Amino acid sequence: MTRRERRGLPRRQRLVGLWLLLSGVSLAGGALFAAWLDSRLGAAGWERAALWLGCFSGGATILLAGLVLERMLFTPLRHLQAQLARLVASPDAHDERPPRGWLTGLGPDLARVREGWRADRARLAGAREEGAREAADTRQRLEALLQTLHTPLLLCDRHRRILLFNAAAERFFDGEPAPGLGKRLDTLLPAASLQSTLDRLPDDGTPRELLLPCGERWLKAALRRVGQSDGESLVTLEDATRAWRTEVGVRAELATGLGDLRRRAASLAGAADALKALGTADSPLRQRLAGAIDEDGPALSDSIARLGRLVDDMQRQGEQLSPIWSNDFWQALDERLDPSRRLITPVGMPSWFKGDAPALIALLDSLLSYLETRQPAGGADIGGPGGEYFEGEITLGNKQVYLDLIWHGKAIPDGDLARWQRLPLDTLPLAPTAAEVLRQHASDIWSLTDDGGKRARLRLPLPAVARAGPPARAVPPRPEFHDFGIAGLPSPDEPRAGLALASLDIVAFDTETTGLALRQGDTVVSLGACRIVNARVLADDTFAQRVNPGRPISPESTAIHGITDADVSDAPPLSEVLTDFRHYLGDAVLLAHNASFDMLAISHQGVEFAMPVLDILLISRALDEALDGHDLDSLAARYAIAFPPGTRHTALGDARVTAALWLALLPRLEARGIDTLDTLLALQANAIDTEDATAP
Repeated sequence: MTRRERRGLPRRQRLVGLWLLLSGVSLAGGALFAAWLDSRLGAAGWERAALWLGCFSGGATILLAGLVLERMLFTPLRHLQAQLARLVASPDAHDERPPRGWLTGLGPDLARVREGWRADRARLAGAREEGAREAADTRQRLEALLQTLHTPLLLCDRHRRILLFNAAAERFFDGEPAPGLGKRLDTLLPAASLQSTLDRLPDDGTPRELLLPCGERWLKAALRRVGQSDGESLVTLEDATRAWRTEVGVRAELATGLGDLRRRAASLAGAADALKALGTADSPLRQRLAGAIDEDGPALSDSIARLGRLVDDMQRQGEQLSPIWSNDFWQALDERLDPSRRLITPVGMPSWFKGDAPALIALLDSLLSYLETRQPAGGADIGGPGGEYFEGEITLGNKQVYLDLIWHGKAIPDGDLARWQRLPLDTLPLAPTAAEVLRQHASDIWSLTDDGGKRARLRLPLPAVARAGPPARAVPPRPEFHDFGIAGLPSPDEPRAGLALASLDIVAFDTETTGLALRQGDTVVSLGACRIVNARVLADDTFAQRVNPGRPISPESTAIHGITDADVSDAPPLSEVLTDFRHYLGDAVLLAHNASFDMLAISHQGVEFAMPVLDILLISRALDEALDGHDLDSLAARYAIAFPPGTRHTALGDARVTAALWLALLPRLEARGIDTLDTLLALQANAIDTEDATAP
């Protein structure tokens, strides 16, 4: 039997029950006593009425006294308890509900305490603000600098927990387990060689380099110890897959081809020398030498052609050839030609291609400038009298795209293009010629006339890119990229039972379902979660996924969470979502409101959740058993936590509020000595009740 069972009903219900019992016993006893006296005394008239009233007075007094006490004392006390709980959890939250009943006189005193507390907090905050302003400004500038770096970097503490990462690192691991504050570096890069090297890093900051496997990629990692730190290490990453494939692919084949070319060239040279020595005399040896030359000559030509293709491949794999969105290219070229007006109008379907954007822009700018100077001498007629200058179009070909610049006028003669290709592009480093830039892209350039003869175009074939859709819009960087306080947390290898509550890695989660009858087939349609690290909710380290339940969603449930069958028709099944959710959890403790319902929704689905589970509903009930209303809406109102518009009854929105409630209850738990995970689990176990098993 638990302590909860021994204590019986909650305090308020017990008091109400005792009051009703005493009132009932008193009234029943008074009635019996009045009936006995009436039969013995035989009173009549006003004496009989006085007798009955006197016998009922005790019970009536108890009943009326209970009503007065409930209205004037007990209810105001419960309101005062809720106010104090809110003041402890949210000191800056405004509360305009003064005490009532017999506690009305405490209103000015309570307001004075509240305002004094807020004034002290404001003065303390002002004192800290002055000292922290310069540090905050420096930190913000460093953060902005870190986010502009293209090199992915991670800073981890001596326990391999991530203290800092930049936006490049987040993009670098896109589609894989993402970096997150407090997460172990092992979850991103599980290679044993990395862990061994981190343990042996020299304290003077000398870097060490490693080649690490990561899925289908090879990563070049540079590691160094941060000076004057508690074992913190900086890891920078580079995708070495392309360079490695070049080394073992095109370059290896190029080396093999060069050896073959040398052998055939030597064979031809020997045969030619032997022929010279024989003179003009016809002999069987001369015929064999001529046959050898005839055989090796075409083979030599094939080898040279193959080497040329390999060189072109190396050019296409060069570091400077990167994916380019055609509309972005036309806009950049337009601004280069004349920033004051629009000269190029993109037409057709935009697409991706691969190239060196600055070199291509300089190439076309040089060509148009060259042709403009050639026009008075009979060059190409580019542009029209109406000012309709150029159109830019992308045409898809076989493994290539054709970059076309179109105008009203005549095509450019091949002679002009040939002379232009010999000119240097002075605006580029080392001033390469136009022909060298074309060779860099394994391309050529020509001009042709469209049907009808009124329009012409300049065509430049370029490598295609296997991408679809326009570039993604730039989004603001995540607000949490560092938290150096994580380094002061206990080792993640310590037993969690004795860890302080504020040091726990917690994931607050919530589910939306097809209905409430989970044991009769209802299941999850949405799962949302957010992470709490170092007693701070990470705003964007979240998990949000809709689920295809494989069955219809009841109209009653849709009316609550707004999710329809059409919304989840293309969503993954629950087993797949739970696998991803388990990866997101890592070693965190689970947190939910009415966790028994949400855990039942995700249990027995082939994914094990063996970590401790905390329940805001049970914790709140254990702290304030005399108060009514432990549902999510009541608790949010009690602690001045607002649901952003449209987020109530969404899995992620409810999970965020659950996380905020945890941080509001944390100081109240610590004030009662409930400051470790094992003591909180014991407190929570004593508050278990089945009456809220299906609470929202």
